[in-house]
This record gives sequence, structure tokens and C-alpha cells, in this order.
Amino acid sequence: MLFEQMQSKPFFILGPCVMENQELLYQVAEQVARVGEQYQVPVIFKSSFDKANRTSIHSYRGPGIEKGLEMLQKVKDRFNLPVTTDIHESSQAAIAAQVVDILQIPAFLCRQTDLLVAAAETGKIVNVKKAQFLSGQDMFYPAQKVIEAGNKQIILTERGNMYGYNNLAVDFRNIYDMKAFGYPVCMDCTHSVQRPGGAGGKTGGDRTFVPMMALAAKAFGANGYFMEIHPDPDNALSDGPNMVKLQDLDRVIQPLI
Repeated sequence: MLFEQMQSKPFFILGPCVMENQELLYQVAEQVARVGEQYQVPVIFKSSFDKANRTSIHSYRGPGIEKGLEMLQKVKDRFNLPVTTDIHESSQAAIAAQVVDILQIPAFLCRQTDLLVAAAETGKIVNVKKAQFLSGQDMFYPAQKVIEAGNKQIILTERGNMYGYNNLAVDFRNIYDMKAFGYPVCMDCTHSVQRPGGAGGKTGGDRTFVPMMALAAKAFGANGYFMEIHPDPDNALSDGPNMVKLQDLDRVIQPLI
């Protein structure tokens, strides 16, 4: 049912980058649920239990899989929202699938066969983020791994390509190319404005460009939009420079519907 809705209407994957505490998740999820009800579009709550690829080993990673899934389950129960999170190892797929509706494959890991197969075998929707080193056309092969593992519920997500040092650039033709495979294509509007490792041991970026990234993606036919949101992103524990301020959420998504 959720996958069919995501094929027929603009959808939004929204939430804070990392699970800082339960109250933050509740605060953000309340607004995510409101957006879905107000605009009558599919919304999915997202937050990470482990940011396994932080720039520095000293950066906050999250509460871990056991505590993180408990936190997501509470969000799901309280707000009746579908939820998603990213997994990094094949052993995490079946565990996370007990709670989440969509398993997210991180961009750096999108060619990891065992991870893709394990995610596919759960029967959950699999959202595969395009690696920064791949073209849209290259994403045929990760998607094919999911298909051949018996799962046709696939989303492909664009999030930019490496360009020089500490920077990303988005070639929006990738959206058009990935749509040719027949799967819903999502635009990661916040990670695409990152400057990886560009803030002295952590990732920088500029949220100013998020609304423009979203509108450009819409012009190229994107089906959905991934945005990390936070009530106080300047003091967030991960990816703050790129997250949309919670108070600005409606302003950003209204032109996309």
C-alpha cells in the first residue's frame, strides 16, 4: 500500500539526521504527521540509529540499533507514521525490518551485494541512494540485485556527485536516467548540499540551496523528496548545516505539491 502511494503521489521522507533523543523525534514527527494530513501526501519519518560514516571518529554516531529501533517504534505507535532508517551491514536488515517500513541503503554502500540482497529479502521497500561516484545509469545494477533477490519495491535516490575537493554537484539528468528504469526516484535535497569533510573534521554545507535543489528535481520528474529537518539545526549533533529548519518546512514543501 505505501509503495503504491509513493508511485502515485509526491512523497516526502523527513526527519532529523541522527537520533539525538526521544523528545526530538516526537517534536519532529508531530510536524511530519501534520504535513501528511494537511497536504494529503505520503510522508515517512526518517532518523538514523548509527551514522557509521562520520568524518571523525570522535563525532556522535547515535544510540545504536537496539535503542534506535525502540525509539522509532515509539514514533510509529504515537503518530501512526511509516518509518525508515539506514542500515550498514547485512546482519542489520532483518532486525531493522521488524520496525521500519523502508530500509535505506547508504550511498557509499549501494553496490554492496550482500547488503542489498539482505534488505530485499525482508520484503520491505528498499531505498537505494546513488553513490557519489556513480551515474544515474549505473544505478541499474544495484536495483537489479534487489530485483533478483525477489523484491520489486525499489526507490532510487539522487544525492549528488563528488566534484573537486570537499564539494558535491548535482547532475539532475541522473533523475531522468533513473526514472527510465521504472522505479520511483527521490531527491535527497539536504545531503546534496553537503561539503563532505569541509568543516574541519566534519561535513559542512549550506541549507540555503535545499529549496532550489527540490524545485530543480521536480522539473526533472522526481517522485519524492528526502529532507532532514531539525528545530535547531545549528546545534544538531550531525549534519546541521544542511538540515531544513523545522519552522521552514511548509515553505519548502508547498511548491513541490
